[in-house]
Amino acid sequence: MIIGRNAEIKMLNAAVNDDRSHFIAVYGRRRIGKTYLIREAFNYRFTFQHAGLSAGGLREQIFAFEASIKDAGGSADTSRKNWLEAFEDLKDLIRASRENKKIIFIDELSWMDTQNSDLMVALENFWNGWASARTDIILIVCASATSWMLSNIIHNKGGLYHRLTEEIALTAFSLAECEEFVRYNGFAFSRNQILQFYMIFGGVPYYWTFLEKGLSISQNIDKILFAPKAPLRNEFKYLYASIFRHPEAYIRIVEALGSKKAGMTREEIIYSTKLTNSGELTKKLEELESCGFIRKFNAFGMKKKNAVYQLIDNFTLFYYQFMEDGQTDEHFWSGQINTPRINTWQGLAFERVCLEHIMQIKNKLGISGVKTESNSCYIKADPEAGIHGSQIDLLIVRNDQVINLCEMKYSSSEYTISGDVDRDIRHKISDLMLSSKTKYAIYPTIITSYGLVDNSYSGNIQSVVTMDDLFV
Repeated sequence: MIIGRNAEIKMLNAAVNDDRSHFIAVYGRRRIGKTYLIREAFNYRFTFQHAGLSAGGLREQIFAFEASIKDAGGSADTSRKNWLEAFEDLKDLIRASRENKKIIFIDELSWMDTQNSDLMVALENFWNGWASARTDIILIVCASATSWMLSNIIHNKGGLYHRLTEEIALTAFSLAECEEFVRYNGFAFSRNQILQFYMIFGGVPYYWTFLEKGLSISQNIDKILFAPKAPLRNEFKYLYASIFRHPEAYIRIVEALGSKKAGMTREEIIYSTKLTNSGELTKKLEELESCGFIRKFNAFGMKKKNAVYQLIDNFTLFYYQFMEDGQTDEHFWSGQINTPRINTWQGLAFERVCLEHIMQIKNKLGISGVKTESNSCYIKADPEAGIHGSQIDLLIVRNDQVINLCEMKYSSSEYTISGDVDRDIRHKISDLMLSSKTKYAIYPTIITSYGLVDNSYSGNIQSVVTMDDLFV
């Protein structure tokens, strides 16, 4: 059974039922479930399927491609020297097929594009010069190397420019989809336990497959990340390398962003990483954003040229916080429960999860149909102007002239607003009004695990969003 992905499956089914050929590109970060989606959507039935080799030159790649043609019932020719010849054999296989729709699935296409190969020339010739003129071909190409896919397929400036009929940028699961996965596989975890796991692994489906029945969430985390043979102990080492062919600069960017919770402007990134201010930097930032590692937003009241970039990938942030030093205690996580270090991290991690579920927050606030912008805001102190100085992690700025000023508070039970917290919220509202001169109404909004304790301060809160609301 495939969890979620309803929109993607609907798109794939529509292509099959259409009376023309389709060229579909599927991309997304490592472990996000691209291959699984395609195989499940087509019930593992393909006229031809092939996956590029992670290593090997042109000769090895073509040999493997021809072997896949043979496996599909075609006539393979291992003497082929280039991709143009190899794709002629694919054409022969398709011509011989009696299926109404010929589903062609080429996975890890980027690995096939070895140095000085003619792969893109052959692919262009196959689609433009032959397949697009038919009505019965569904060509699906896929790769984890998102930067390659974006440059060579999605934003191709050559012969494949605007030739795609569909593109699917596969994103992470929401909390609701992760809960569906957990329930389907028979785990009895509470929503708070699912949230704790999500704080570390995000909605990357593959990571959730390592959950083991009979173990608590803390024990599972130790087994998956910190045990001597933990399956994901070295995941970070492969994560960026699998997506970007030269990952060093990308890692420098995420390392810099990981050091500053509120994010950085482009100028701050350049200063911290020593990277050159160029179109290449723009490309790298766009690719990191397309993979869901970072987000780009405009701080409230600031011009677009001062956009802020923020690291939001849960696993990357967890790695820098707890794994970068090569932690060797196999029971590390179980031993850290309720320590100040973990409690502080959970508060920050909960904020990130909320930022990944803005739509669910809007649904709870009853503004799903209202056009909004989601911003953060850092306001410098200015005693002469009466500004205290504030860091506001989430503002939902609405077209109905309301701003929801959101405070995100993770708690193991109902959250109690203290006098200090109430004062801090009032200062933030005042700072925002004075610094921005906004005429919008500002609604203080609390997003927390289990709601609020009713006390003398809770009545000052306009709206409350709970953990359950994030699971919708």
